[in-house]
Amino acid sequence: MSGSIFGKNFSIATWGESHGKGLGVVVDGCPAGVPLTIEDIQKDLDRRKPGQSPFSSPRKENDQVDILSGVFEGYTTGTPISLVLYNTNQRPYDYTEISKIYRPGHSDYSYNQKYGFRDYRGGGRSSGRETAARVAAGAIAKKILAEFGIQITTYTLSIGDVEIDKNNFDREEISRNFLAMPDKEAAARAEALLHQRKEAEDSAGGVVECIVDGMPAGLGEPVFEKLDAALARAIFSIGAIKGFEVGSGFNASKNPGSVNNDNYRYDDEGNLTKLTNHAGGIVGGISDGFPIIFRAAFKPTPSIHATQKTVDIEGNNVEVQIDGRHDPIIVPRGVIVVEAMTAITLVDYLFQRVLSRIDLIKKAYRF
Repeated sequence: MSGSIFGKNFSIATWGESHGKGLGVVVDGCPAGVPLTIEDIQKDLDRRKPGQSPFSSPRKENDQVDILSGVFEGYTTGTPISLVLYNTNQRPYDYTEISKIYRPGHSDYSYNQKYGFRDYRGGGRSSGRETAARVAAGAIAKKILAEFGIQITTYTLSIGDVEIDKNNFDREEISRNFLAMPDKEAAARAEALLHQRKEAEDSAGGVVECIVDGMPAGLGEPVFEKLDAALARAIFSIGAIKGFEVGSGFNASKNPGSVNNDNYRYDDEGNLTKLTNHAGGIVGGISDGFPIIFRAAFKPTPSIHATQKTVDIEGNNVEVQIDGRHDPIIVPRGVIVVEAMTAITLVDYLFQRVLSRIDLIKKAYRF
């Protein structure tokens, strides 16, 4: 299987299955001298792990990470960093009854058509549990970004038809509620909606918004390696994502150019400013130094207990009720996954930026 490696200058390679012995990631390209401890990684994994709310899978995985290489006495050594998370609560027998059935909304059929074989234990390699490895790698990327004062804020913008009111935005509220919403009132309405969906044996989707502050101008390439294209690829690699937009996104198609264009001005101190940020901090595929803003749409959790129509591998029309331990909504746990893939992408492009100009290379070597 190819396609498990992401990035060029700063790359990650994830491995493992949902109900196998464990999963992990190898991070290559991390510079030496970055302060890093298990606690730095664990705090992000704790934001993703299951069993923490009424709206996440009851599967009990502590997701305790172990650093196997690349770190010595609290600092990265410049060699590949290998991280492992052992599965301690796998229950593959939960999936025995559906081993010969293609679940609606899952990749069972397409996976089988590609490989002629599939690991039916929770989806195996295509399971959302794979994202734990990405979160571990993303924590390292965020440590690098912190060295440059770059901060990523990611949160739940909406669940179903319940959207936050930006006038009520409270950054601290993101970590206070189960749904990672920065609006307490919207979180309460979304919680009520999710209880309704659970009672109906159904699920919900939503939208995650990500804001990057402190990103310098000049990251990205003007043709195939655009920064927004790279972010789209990174976010779309998350299994539940069905939509992505930067800045004004699809609303840009409704506005005239006089509204959509971001007008530039110099302030009284001579600093360049923009009167708006419809571009979302990326113009022509290159960061412009203003906040990067994008949104990612998550589909409803496909594993629902309600009866659904499907087929089996023997060519029969059947009905299925999916048992096991599943999230009625993926979005809150997906917030940190979006944040991780964003950080990994930005570090990769931050390193690539140094190679774009001879003066920057000379500066690195003090010529």
